[in-house]
Amino acid sequence: MELGEAILAVGAGDRAASFEFFSETLDAEWITQALQATGSATIRRRKLPAEYVVWLVIGMALLRDRSIREVVRHLDLVLPGGARRQTVSGSAIAQARARLGPDPLAALFAQAAAVWGPAAADADRWRGLAVFGVDGTTLRVPDTAENEEAFGRTPTRWASTGGYPLLRLVAVMVLRCHLLTGVALGAYHDSEQALAEPLWDQLPDDSLVLVDRGLATYALWHRLADPARHRHWLTRAKEGPCAPQGRVARRLGRGDQLLEFTPSHEMQRTHPHWPATFQVRAIRYQRRGFRAQLLLTSLLDPVAYPAAEIVALYHERWELELGFDEVKTHTLEREEALRSKTPARVTQEVWGLVLGYNLVRLAMARVADRAGVAPTRISFRHALQFIRVFWVTAWLASPGVLPRRLEALHDELALLILPERRADRRYPRAVKITMSNYPRKRPLVERFALSDRHWG
Repeated sequence: MELGEAILAVGAGDRAASFEFFSETLDAEWITQALQATGSATIRRRKLPAEYVVWLVIGMALLRDRSIREVVRHLDLVLPGGARRQTVSGSAIAQARARLGPDPLAALFAQAAAVWGPAAADADRWRGLAVFGVDGTTLRVPDTAENEEAFGRTPTRWASTGGYPLLRLVAVMVLRCHLLTGVALGAYHDSEQALAEPLWDQLPDDSLVLVDRGLATYALWHRLADPARHRHWLTRAKEGPCAPQGRVARRLGRGDQLLEFTPSHEMQRTHPHWPATFQVRAIRYQRRGFRAQLLLTSLLDPVAYPAAEIVALYHERWELELGFDEVKTHTLEREEALRSKTPARVTQEVWGLVLGYNLVRLAMARVADRAGVAPTRISFRHALQFIRVFWVTAWLASPGVLPRRLEALHDELALLILPERRADRRYPRAVKITMSNYPRKRPLVERFALSDRHWG
C-alpha cells in the first residue's frame, strides 16, 4: 500500500488532514524510497507501519509539548481494525521506532534537502551567489548509561562529567530562508571540524559559505575556494597566536587588502598539490561601540564584491544562530533534553526534528512569497503554533471543510509578519538572569569525594 493510500485509509478517510498541510512538500514517494533504500519497508500488516512511524518521529518534533502516545492519537497513525478505533501501547511504539531505526529518516532528510535546498538558495542570491552558513551546536539527551557511552558528557568546573550527555550537531543552512540542507551528527567529543568534513562537498557551484572562525583552516580555504566551480568562503579572522600571518600583496582600499600566505613546510609535505603561495582578501572594519574586526574571504575582486557589502553580508551569519534558537527554544520548548533513551532513537529523533523544522520553514516561505516579504519576516514561533493547532485538531473536522481550513491557515500565517529589523539594533552577549539559585546536582561518587575533601 502506498503511503498516500494508507493515509486516506486511516479513519475511513476523515483523518488524513493531519498530513495534508505537508503533503505537497514531503513527497510520499520519497518516504517509500528512503524505506526501501535502507531495508526498512513494512512487509507485515502492523498497527504502526514504517511509513506511519516516519510521520510519528516528525510529529514528535513538532508536537514537543505532547507525549508520544498523544502524538500517535492526535495524528491518528494507527491503521483501522474495524468499527472501533484502534489504540497502541507505549511498548509497541518503542518497538516500531526500533524497527525503523534512524537511517530512513537520515535518507529522507538528504533526499528532501537535495530538492528543497537549491530552490530555496536560488530564491534570494547575493551578487549571483547562493548564501550558506555552517556552524555547530549541541543538544542535551536523556541521562542514561547507553546515551552517556554513545555521546559523552562535557567536563565542568566541579566534576569530570556534566549533568546530561550531549549530542554534537553541525549544520549547513540557506541563511536567507533558514532551510537546513546538510546535517552531521556525532558525540560531544567529536570535533566540529571532523563532523563538517562530509558537508563541504554538498555546497553547490556559484555559492558563498559563511564559516565560523573555529572551522576555518588553511586546508578548508583551499578546498572551498574553487574558481572552476565559483565557490567562495567568508569568515572572521582568529585572534592572538592563532591569527593568520600573511604578507600584504596589494592594497585595494581603506582597510581592504590582499594578503599572500605561504604554507609551512609541514603543510606542503602533507598537501603537495597546494600552490607555493595563495592569496586571501582581508577587510578590516569597526562598528561604533565594538572592537575592530578582520574578515577573510576568497572574494578577491573589489569591483565585483565591494568591501562594504561583504561586511554587511557577514553579519547574516547570525541567521544560523537564530535557526538553532528556533529549533532548541521554540520547537523543543526549551525542554531539558530530547525524549529518547537510547542512542539509535536519539539519532532518529534528531533527524525527525530537522525534517519537521524544514517543513515549517517551507510553509513559512510560501506564506512569505504570498505576502511579498522575506521568509525571515515571518514569525517562526507563531507559525509553529498555528501548524501545531492544525495538526492536533484537523482529525476532528469533517472532510468537506478541510481544504478551506488549509487555505485559511495560510492566510492566517500571513498576519504573522514581523516588522523590519532595525539596522542599528546591536546588543553585546550577556547573561541577563541566572538559570537557578540551587546548586548543581552532582553524581553521588563525586559528592562523597567533595565531602571527604571538605572534612579532611
